[in-house]
Amino acid sequence: MWTPIKKALDRFLETLVAASMAVLTIDVTWQVITRFILKNPSNWTEELATNLMIWVGLLGAAVALNYKAHLGIDYFVAKLPEKKRLLTEAFSHFVVAFFSISVMIFGGLRLVTVTFMLWQVSPALGVPMGYVYLAIPVSGFFLAVYSIEFFIETIIKLKRIIGRADAPFVKINS
Repeated sequence: MWTPIKKALDRFLETLVAASMAVLTIDVTWQVITRFILKNPSNWTEELATNLMIWVGLLGAAVALNYKAHLGIDYFVAKLPEKKRLLTEAFSHFVVAFFSISVMIFGGLRLVTVTFMLWQVSPALGVPMGYVYLAIPVSGFFLAVYSIEFFIETIIKLKRIIGRADAPFVKINS
């Protein structure tokens, strides 16, 4: 049951990031055209590019985590014995999940709520800033889902290794 839901979430997230990148590319291209060719710079393109970069950066981090392509220094971890390596991985997945849930989801939702309550609006676009800040809890949700999934996978691998180590030695006579 989980796999079709996760695949749908993955596809949604990747489509959202790709669409945001496409709009960002068009926006920056238009900004260059209006500034250097038309000699009449657009007043909204820079703000839109900044807001889209926030969304692309945060959601892109979730996509990278899903592909296990997130930036990390694993040189020393890779040299550890398998059990210690898995413990380290489980710990890092737990920390990412905890941060994503506590800071990005709950803190981000609080930020979005306060921003909407204060009627904070972007100057050039006139868009409520709560929509821009919504990138924080949305990406936090995806980061939490992926890190919890990887945490569970790592714990299962760890239990298998511990089970192998605890298995009694069986001597086969030939």
